[in-house]
Amino acid sequence: MSADLFSSIDRELALAHQQKTFKYETPLSGPTGGHARVLGRDMVMLAANNYLGLANHPKLVEASIEATKRFGYGLASVRFLCGTQDLHLELERRLAGFLGAEDAILFSSCWAANEGVFNALLANDFGASAGSYKDAIYSDRLNHASIIDGIRLCRQIHKGCDLRAYRHLDLQHLEELLAADDGAGYRFRIVVTDGVFSMEGDIVPLDRLYAIARRHGALVMVDDSHATGPVGPTGRGTPELFGLHGQIDILTGTLGKALGGAAGGYIAGKKNLVDFLRQKGRPYTFSNSLPPAIVGATIAAIDLIEKDPGIVECSRKNTAFFRHGIEAAGFTTLEGSHPIVPVMLGEAAVAQDFAKALLEENVYVKGLWYPVVPQGEARLRCQISAAHTQQELEHAIRAFTKVGRQLGVLAR
Repeated sequence: MSADLFSSIDRELALAHQQKTFKYETPLSGPTGGHARVLGRDMVMLAANNYLGLANHPKLVEASIEATKRFGYGLASVRFLCGTQDLHLELERRLAGFLGAEDAILFSSCWAANEGVFNALLANDFGASAGSYKDAIYSDRLNHASIIDGIRLCRQIHKGCDLRAYRHLDLQHLEELLAADDGAGYRFRIVVTDGVFSMEGDIVPLDRLYAIARRHGALVMVDDSHATGPVGPTGRGTPELFGLHGQIDILTGTLGKALGGAAGGYIAGKKNLVDFLRQKGRPYTFSNSLPPAIVGATIAAIDLIEKDPGIVECSRKNTAFFRHGIEAAGFTTLEGSHPIVPVMLGEAAVAQDFAKALLEENVYVKGLWYPVVPQGEARLRCQISAAHTQQELEHAIRAFTKVGRQLGVLAR
């Protein structure tokens, strides 16, 4: 009976509260920067993907307002009906130029982009008879949930699509899987990876992965959502970092992190790929256009990054300062250089209690636990921004140290 469903939901929620795995939403009372207004107090903000500090930059706010005045609040349409404005085409052109691609296409989110790309490319018969072809996807086991769901959806429709999941950043395992399939008669093969893995903050060695994929005739797809902005000499992401700027076959990303922090996603690549996705990408075809406010502000974000590389350098300096301080205090972190700094605590209850105690010290950060991360690897994911002052980061380190001693995570 239907009532049984809601009883089951109640039991599941009660269990989450009991096991301290319930995800609480704490409302903010204003904009997010290096600090934010939370629970009536100013707190150091360590939970936002605001890597370059642009989420509320005055020039982005101004550009958002001006775009709304000129182009309106919303389009009330999908792109191919009456949802394409000059502004959308300008942002796609700017994104392509920034990323070294021939063209780019906007989506409502990077989730939508990742969900749509496999289906558009692999579930399409391209004129072949049904069942006469098969494809293969090689995916890092810790890839983002949007990649996982995009692959699942594709495989439900395209029964001839095989999945090979390789161990996290184990490129020898990837090459073994590719080599084993070299004579299997696959039509298309795609290696897909995050550029930066969102829970760990580690960066894929893209030069090595790219070389392996090419040796075996496979395409390369990179979700660079956490890399575009803070990674690479000029913030153009993991391809730039590894000397592959403009060479990745399919590059996806978000406008909701370093590029302003609002919403929206994109795919960048060859022009014929983008033209094809405009025809066959279902999340693009059937979703409303991005609001002009977001589009205008993202153009302003690209302007700022291109004109002031110091923004990227500030993000790096702040990250190095915080990472050094938190490790010197005695905390265990996952090694890396990205603004994602995971502070490892082990159990979900400890992470939740730690985050709650930090609120009393005016530091806002969120815990992550299973199933978002592996069992026993609960953590506080600190995310450092160019908007942080050194004083804010020093305060956060002191607060972590105080709470760590109170909860027995650190020796007194």
